[in-house]
Amino acid sequence: MVKTGGALSSKALFNAALERVSQGELGTAAAICQDALRNNPSDVSMIALLGAVLLKRREPVEAEKYLRRSIELAPSFAKPHEDLGILLSASGRREEAIPLLENATRLAPRVESAWMALGRAYSALGRGADADNAFERAFALDPQRRELALATEHHQAGRYQEAEHLYRELLRANPRNVDAMRLLAGLVAARSMQEEAETLLRQVIGLAPDFALAYFDLGQLLQEQHRYEEAIGCYAEVTRLEPHRAKPHYLYGAVLAQAGKTEQALAAYRAALSLKPEHAGALLGLGHTLKTVGRQDEAVAAYRECIRILPDNGEIYWSLANLKTYKLSAQDLQDMESNVAEPDRLSAQSQANFFFALGKASEDAGNFDQAWAYYQRGNEVQRQLEKYDPVQTEITNDELIEVFTEDFLRQFENQGNPDRAPVFVVGLPRSGSTLIEQILASHSMVEGTAELPYLGRVATSLNRNRADGMAYPQAVRELKGRNFYELGQQYLDSANYHRHTDRPRFIDKNPNNFPTIGLLHLILPNAKIIDARRYPLDSTLSCYRQLFAKGQTFLYDLTEVGEYYLQYQRMMDHWHKVLPGRVLTVQYEDMVMDFEQQVKALLEFCELPWEDSVTRFYETDRPVRTASSEQVRQPVHSKSIHFWRNYEAHLDELIEVLEPILPRYQQYEHINR
Repeated sequence: MVKTGGALSSKALFNAALERVSQGELGTAAAICQDALRNNPSDVSMIALLGAVLLKRREPVEAEKYLRRSIELAPSFAKPHEDLGILLSASGRREEAIPLLENATRLAPRVESAWMALGRAYSALGRGADADNAFERAFALDPQRRELALATEHHQAGRYQEAEHLYRELLRANPRNVDAMRLLAGLVAARSMQEEAETLLRQVIGLAPDFALAYFDLGQLLQEQHRYEEAIGCYAEVTRLEPHRAKPHYLYGAVLAQAGKTEQALAAYRAALSLKPEHAGALLGLGHTLKTVGRQDEAVAAYRECIRILPDNGEIYWSLANLKTYKLSAQDLQDMESNVAEPDRLSAQSQANFFFALGKASEDAGNFDQAWAYYQRGNEVQRQLEKYDPVQTEITNDELIEVFTEDFLRQFENQGNPDRAPVFVVGLPRSGSTLIEQILASHSMVEGTAELPYLGRVATSLNRNRADGMAYPQAVRELKGRNFYELGQQYLDSANYHRHTDRPRFIDKNPNNFPTIGLLHLILPNAKIIDARRYPLDSTLSCYRQLFAKGQTFLYDLTEVGEYYLQYQRMMDHWHKVLPGRVLTVQYEDMVMDFEQQVKALLEFCELPWEDSVTRFYETDRPVRTASSEQVRQPVHSKSIHFWRNYEAHLDELIEVLEPILPRYQQYEHINR
C-alpha cells in the first residue's frame, strides 16, 4: 500500500499519480488512485485516472469497470469516453466503441487522439467515408499526424526512400515523436543498419517506457543478432506490459527456446496457451521444445492439437515426420495428399513442408521411388525460397586458402586466448555431429550447448566500420597478436550465456564452422576441433532428404549439394595441410562399426579420462536441438550406412558430381553389402 498521508489534497494525490504515470510506474500510480478512492469513493477524476492506468496496464476488465463508473458520475467528461472506446475497440467490440468515441469527439472536439481512435474504429467496420472524415479532423488538429500517415503509406507500399525522408523530417520538427522514431528504426533495420535501428529504439523506450511495440521491435532486432540475453529481457518486458495477451508470451517462449532455455520456454508457451488455448504458434513451439527435451509423446500431442486447429499447415506434419522415430498414419498421408492437390491454397513454404513429410512417410513404408518423387518436389519448391550462390562459396574458399597459409598461421601461433574449454564439432549436416556431441556431453567434464552462431559473428565483426570495403578473410591480415586474444574472448563471452553448469569443457556443434577453422585456431589455440564426416553419398543424400528451419541454403539442389561437399572436402584438406594434427576426423562409419575404439580415440584427442557413461550416451538426459534428437536417444546401429543405395536409380547426377572424391572412401563401400 502507498502511504498517501491524510494532509494531501485530492489534487495533490491526482498530480502524484500522474507523475508516476509519466515515469512509467503504473503499479505505483494505480496504488495511489486506489488509496485515494478509499477515502473519497466518488472522486471522478481519480476514478477516471485509475481506469486509464489500468487500461495502460492491460487490465481491461478492471479498467472497463472504473471507466464506466466515471462516465456514470460525470457524463460530460470526455477522456473516460475516449479511453473506454479505445478499450472496446482493442477488444473487438467496435460497435459499442463508436458511440463512446463519438461522444468523446463531441465533448472535446479538439482532442486529436479521440478523432484518430474514432477513425480506426470506423475503418475496422468498413465505414470508409466516416473514417476518412475522422482522420481528416485528426490531421487538422495535428499536421504531423498527417505526415506520419503519409510516411507510413510510402513505407507499406515499398517506397522506402520517400518514407525515410518523411520520418527524418518529422523527427527534425519533433525529436520526441516516438512513432516516427520506431517506424524509422524498422526501415533502417531492413537495410541492415542495425546500430542506428538499435539507437532509435532505445531512444523510443527512454521516451515512452510503456511502449510495448518498441520493446518487441528491439527484442526482434537483438534476437536476429543472436544477442539472446538482451532480447529475452525485451520480450519479458512485453509480457509485463501486456500480461493478458497470448502473443507476447508466445514470442517470449520462442526466443527462450532459441537461446536454449528450454524449461523457461515451456512455461512461456503454456502461459500463452492458458490465455488462448488454440494459439497454433504456441502449440507448435511447445511441440518443438518438448521434442528437444525428449518428451516425444507430449510433443506428438501438441503437434496433433495444432493439426486440428490448422489442418493445412505443412510445417506441423513435417515436424511429426522429423521426429524420425515416429511414423505418420495412413490418414495423415491421405490428408497431406489432399492438401498438396490444391496448391493454390498453400504458401510455397507449406507446400515444401508437405512434400518432405510425404517423402519421409513414403520412405518409412519402403516406397523409395514414391518418396524420391516427393523429396524432389519439396526441394524444387524450397530452392526457390533460398538465396544461395555456389560461385560465391568457391570464391570465399579461394580467399580463405589464400589468407590462411601455413606461414601466416605460424606467425601468430599461440597469441590467441589460451582457454581450453571449447570443443568444436564441425562438418556437414547429417554426418554424425549430434552423435559425437551426445557422446562427449555424457562425460562428467563436458557440457553440451547448441549450434552456436558466435564464431561466424566474430569473423564478420572484422567487416565493421571499414571505409575501404575490406572484409573477412582479407581483414585478418591487419590484426595483431592482442587482437586474436580479444576475438577469442569475444567468442567466449558470447558462448558463456549458453553454459548452465560448472563443467570445465563445453561443445559448440555448429557444422558451418568448418571454413572458419583457420581463424578459430588463431583466436582459441587450445580449443579442440573435431570434423564429423560421413560417406559422401550418404552425407549429401541425407541433407537432400532434410528440410532445415534455416541456415543451410545449399541443400536443395542435387548438383549444388554435391559441389558443396567437394568444397567442404577441399577446405578440410587445406586445414589438414596447414595445421597438421589440429583437427580430428571422426568417420561416421568407423564410429558405428568400431564404436568403443573410436570413442577412446575421441576422448584421448579431447584429453578426457575414460568414463563408462559415454558408451551409454543414449541414456543422457539433455536437450538436443537438431534433426537427430530422437536418433541419439538410441544405441548406435548400422541401418543408415549406405542408405543412399535405396535411391541409387535416381542419383546419377549426384554420383557424377562426387565421382572425383569417391575413391578416397572406397574402404567403406563394402559395409552393409
